[in-house]
Amino acid sequence: MNPKPAARSPRAYVTAGLASMMGTTIEWYDFFLYGTAAALIFNKIFFPAFDPLTGTLAAFATYSVGFFARPLGGIVFGHFGDKVGRKSMLLITLFMMGIPTILIGLIPSYDSIGYWGAVLLVLLRLLQGIAVGGEWGGAVLMAVEHAPEGKKGFFGSLPQAGVAPGLVLSSLAMGMVAALPEHDMLTWGWRVPFLASVVLLAVGWFIRARVGESPDFEQMQKKGDDVEMPALVVLRRYPRQVLAVVGGRLAEVTWFYTTVTFALAYATGTLGIPKTVMLDATVWGAAISLFTMPLFGMLGDRIGFKWVFMAGTIGILVFAPQFFALLQTLDPGKITVALAIAIGLVYACLYGPEGSLFSAQFPAEVRYSGISIAVQVSGAIGGGLAPIVATSLLKYGGGSPTYIVWYLGALSVIAFVSAACMREVTVASPQLSPVPGKRV
Repeated sequence: MNPKPAARSPRAYVTAGLASMMGTTIEWYDFFLYGTAAALIFNKIFFPAFDPLTGTLAAFATYSVGFFARPLGGIVFGHFGDKVGRKSMLLITLFMMGIPTILIGLIPSYDSIGYWGAVLLVLLRLLQGIAVGGEWGGAVLMAVEHAPEGKKGFFGSLPQAGVAPGLVLSSLAMGMVAALPEHDMLTWGWRVPFLASVVLLAVGWFIRARVGESPDFEQMQKKGDDVEMPALVVLRRYPRQVLAVVGGRLAEVTWFYTTVTFALAYATGTLGIPKTVMLDATVWGAAISLFTMPLFGMLGDRIGFKWVFMAGTIGILVFAPQFFALLQTLDPGKITVALAIAIGLVYACLYGPEGSLFSAQFPAEVRYSGISIAVQVSGAIGGGLAPIVATSLLKYGGGSPTYIVWYLGALSVIAFVSAACMREVTVASPQLSPVPGKRV
């Protein structure tokens, strides 16, 4: 068993947890902002020559580019996060996320420069994807590795909970834009939320600059346990853990981007539901998850992270058909209930304990690389393809979401089996790193 790091003050725990949460809030605001714009606006701004459905697919294709770049970010920042430190990588990824977001708000439309606008969009999305690919692992590790024993689930849920205010802020911003007259929204209104990221970027830097380095990383450096090529070590020594995390997260990330990004386009385009109804419902779901994610993290501390995660996979299987049925009622109240359950309960049950569960699968010297590679590969497959796959299945089904429900159900079964194969960590067995010499 690894020796315990020196005790840290409660203030250090709280600072690390809040910094991880606040920084993640800012970065996910930027990322979700793009997803909402891709569902509602970008097909008209950058692909007006296409029919509405094809234009939406093209806009989602630029959206997916960011996901496909994530594994590269996971490899690059995972390597330097394991070699140089967690904190410096978080500051770099913050700027790599914020600056392209601001620049997206300055891209000329199709009417000004033709498809060169879409080319610039793709390039900036690549930078955003690389940044997010490296950011998530560092934020989770800064929270989990600073956390006191017995509370790793709660602290590990804080950067996860940062997704909720990020989604709330982006949805509110785009909701205000959507309320503008269409001409104003398409000419200048949509740019304002992207340009406003300059304020959030400054706040994020101030918060993250105040956090100390991870105690687990400092301990590893003192012992000289660092490795030359962490990514290669992960793939060679821990392939089972990588596959389990990839399989587990596929359902979570596909569920989220189907119910948030695709559902927005489906509800407004196919069902004719007003944009503001969907955005308001999304805000309610995200607001609920801000509280339920830490609760599920705390529950994981008591009964085991993987059991909470597995309950979430069952939630997808049970609720997926009900989610689309509630949308099809066209009733604003039932639509709000659908998003509240999808995000605030099912997604929170998966995402809340996820950081602590996945971190426990890898030792400290390759942990940043391990969770970043596995999580971002699954993000590229699940999140990157979710809106495209769902839109294609909707078209194949003649406007019926039946095939989408089957797709989500199959992924939930894969995630359940994958989670069952993962190593568990509880209060009764708090050691975060896998036991040396054992393949778990």
